[in-house]
Amino acid sequence: VVPPAMSRRVVRQSKFRHVFGQPVKADQMYEDIRVSKVTCDSSFCAVNPKFVAIIVESGGGGAFIVLPLAKTGRVDKNHPLVTGHTAPVLDIDWCPHNDNVIASASEDTTVMVWQIPDYVPVRNITEPVVTLEGHSKRVSIISWHPTARNVLLSAGCDNLVILWNVGTGEMLLALDDMHTDLIYNVGWNRNGSLLVTTCKDKKVRVIDPRKQQIIAEKTKPHDGTRPIRAIFVADGKIFTTGFSRMSERQLGLWDLSNFEEPIALQEMDTSNGVLLPFYDADSSIVYLCGKGDSSIRYFEITDEAPYVHYLNTYSSKEPQRGMGFMPKRGLDVSKCEIARFFKLHERKCEPIVMTVPRKSDLFQDDLYPDTPGPEPALEADEWLSGKDAEPILISLRDGYVPIKNRELKVVKKNILDSKPPPGPRRSHSTCDSDFSQPALEEVLEEIRVLKEMVQAQEKRISDLENKLCQFTNGTD
Repeated sequence: VVPPAMSRRVVRQSKFRHVFGQPVKADQMYEDIRVSKVTCDSSFCAVNPKFVAIIVESGGGGAFIVLPLAKTGRVDKNHPLVTGHTAPVLDIDWCPHNDNVIASASEDTTVMVWQIPDYVPVRNITEPVVTLEGHSKRVSIISWHPTARNVLLSAGCDNLVILWNVGTGEMLLALDDMHTDLIYNVGWNRNGSLLVTTCKDKKVRVIDPRKQQIIAEKTKPHDGTRPIRAIFVADGKIFTTGFSRMSERQLGLWDLSNFEEPIALQEMDTSNGVLLPFYDADSSIVYLCGKGDSSIRYFEITDEAPYVHYLNTYSSKEPQRGMGFMPKRGLDVSKCEIARFFKLHERKCEPIVMTVPRKSDLFQDDLYPDTPGPEPALEADEWLSGKDAEPILISLRDGYVPIKNRELKVVKKNILDSKPPPGPRRSHSTCDSDFSQPALEEVLEEIRVLKEMVQAQEKRISDLENKLCQFTNGTD
């Protein structure tokens, strides 16, 4: 007689049982990058179909490097950086609706949003498109809204979550008085109507940001004292990672309708690195990457017991300092690639490809359901007024081709349009009333033209440098 445990193991069918991970060849890595040594539980790396961005060590401020995906191999030590923060950068996140826009959060209390050109600039990028100031302590978390254009969330060590409209540079909402201690992580649900947060006060909270209400909360989903992480998975369930009282690492799955009891709670090991969960909604697979671990474990989440099914572990020799996770539209569908990680070492970034082996060369539509594309479903003000929308999906049947550089326009409310306060005007005012609006607009237009000229010249110089490189390489 087959023991029941064995017979159950035989039955479970899944097309993801044989997902396997493989590092790329040595020449496909990004070498000679001084990865940041800041102690922070963020992933230090953000990737999209065009670029890989990595937080790096930098003297007297904070910086990150942005490399075109194809620019593998040794990175030139003079490669331009994105530098503008006056203290270390703690988190970076690419805009899901514009592959040339990235946000950075820093110890200097600000969030900056940057436009990254498709060509490699000659000098450091030092001017953000917009700087968002509202936190009083360092900002360690940022996350773009999944479906609304230009909505960005930041969370700081002032226990404050702020939602911004990047297109106007304004604060939309500030969620204060909700967290009594340091916020560990924040995650959106699929349509961006709810947030899940974890906090040093050992609570997981589900928040409706527009109503500024906590709609569900769970104290101590894991008994241990070390940091907890939480993300939304399919059907609005919540997946958590944390530690047991005996300091074993655990994962949990929770249903909001009954937040008291976990649907699943599993012990994993006794390592002490915080587990960063990465979730792929299309395959319902969650990948767990511990900081300082040398492995990636992955699980499939289903509707049948035990709900969280262990699939496999990708193991390597060297520990990871951070991890980037490619959105679905950046994967190679012709190779049945279902995930790609960008593993940070001390001095390099190593892509790891996860594939489902298939015999056929045809497009595997069961592996690639339509997936969120780069078009936002809502404008910021529509979302703020209470509208929700699911992501706009695209087919990957013919692969995804990134869109050409689109510029992020920031339209700040013009303070000159608002009327001066009533009362006597001081005659010795430095701003002479003769300096009219048209004159000001003329000056601004002139500045704009000059800026465009400088940008054009930079591009020209860059192109000439590239040609020169090709020329000199050709003559070697």
